[in-house]
Amino acid sequence: VIVEAVKVDSLQRLCSSLEPLFRRIVSEEVERALSKLGNSKLTSRSPEPKRIQGRDGRNLQLHFKTRMPPHLFTGGKVEGERGSAIHVVLIDANTGNVVQTGEESASKLNVVVLEGDFNDEDDENWTREHFESFEVKEREGKRPILTGDTQVMLKEGVGTLGDLTFTDNSSWIRSRKFRLGVKAAPGYGDGFHIREAKTEPFAVKDHRGELYKKHYPPALHDEVWRLDRIAKDGVLHKKLLKAKIVTVEDFLRLLVKDPQKLRNLLGSGMSNRMWENTMEHAKTCVLGGKLYVFYTDQTHATGVVFNHIYEFRGLIANGQFLSLESLNHDQKISADILVKIAYENWHKAVEYDGKLLNCLPVAEKEIKGLPEPKMVTAPTAQNHQQLHNQNNRQTVQCHQNAITYSPLPQPVEYPQFVQQHCSQLLPSPYNTISSCLIPYSLLKQL
Repeated sequence: VIVEAVKVDSLQRLCSSLEPLFRRIVSEEVERALSKLGNSKLTSRSPEPKRIQGRDGRNLQLHFKTRMPPHLFTGGKVEGERGSAIHVVLIDANTGNVVQTGEESASKLNVVVLEGDFNDEDDENWTREHFESFEVKEREGKRPILTGDTQVMLKEGVGTLGDLTFTDNSSWIRSRKFRLGVKAAPGYGDGFHIREAKTEPFAVKDHRGELYKKHYPPALHDEVWRLDRIAKDGVLHKKLLKAKIVTVEDFLRLLVKDPQKLRNLLGSGMSNRMWENTMEHAKTCVLGGKLYVFYTDQTHATGVVFNHIYEFRGLIANGQFLSLESLNHDQKISADILVKIAYENWHKAVEYDGKLLNCLPVAEKEIKGLPEPKMVTAPTAQNHQQLHNQNNRQTVQCHQNAITYSPLPQPVEYPQFVQQHCSQLLPSPYNTISSCLIPYSLLKQL
């Protein structure tokens, strides 16, 4: 009996707590239904053409030219995808051109918040009343949902939204998402009609979640959990930290050198779909200007060039640079072997800044024949002196690169070499390019 009484009491209290919510939802739905009914009656009394045209028969419409990110945060600046400014344009839908002249091109617009379920893509010739029926007002006792520059002036048919901030999240409305909308301000568009515009739906979260938000695009120095599908302090994050993959840069470098090792490291806790999402997000990262060169002989005349995240970018041979795109089939086969050797001996790679390639002439002709591999002997003091004298006769002029050592435990061979001017880095270019030269000593390692 006591248990039954407690159950009844709990049910009654639950119903009492839900009653205000049900009342508000029912009230909103009734208001919306009445609004739509009123609009339909008004339309039936004074039917309008399907396409509302302005003066001179033009069909004026506003359009957002910037996509919105999947979510924003309260208290933060309202920005478009990847932090871009949000642009809106006025076009003539009959021609698709931006309206750059006339008083319409200098209209003032109001920025409003719309419900995320405003989906009228199939019939975009909505009425002004229908558009306004989806506007979201602040909750009772709350500040206006959107604060800041809530008006935009068009200039030659183009406008840019100013500083805007959301003060409330979107979790309390049915769709749990907002849209931004723009419409002509009162006093503008009296003599002509401009169809309103709306963005894609997006969620607005409390600013407390900003500490855990992902970055679009991520930066190289970002912690690895900033990537999609990797939760901070989650299982995947802990696995990566244990493998000393701390930053997005670490993630990308292992992804380039050994993607299967990285995939196995994350294991079954990351599905194939999650893996694809994480890779796609990581690859949007903006790379730095570093270059790495792995020299395949003692004279530093032949080398393999890698970018900041160890991606193969081309070959250096006899003082000339061959980009990856310019290599023929045979050269690519040889390059694959050199890349494998470089990864296995990465402690010998030399780090440069991005200006290195500006010091090297680019090969213009494709090699038809490949030279035979040559035996490499240990350099003597006399060899170094001859090489130094030869380098001093170079005519290639460029500024010295800011060169640092690769942050790896083993020292780079011939440190005095990397302190010379880049005009002294490599021998003079020859008429033929031995870009596929593989020293015999390196072939033995295979």
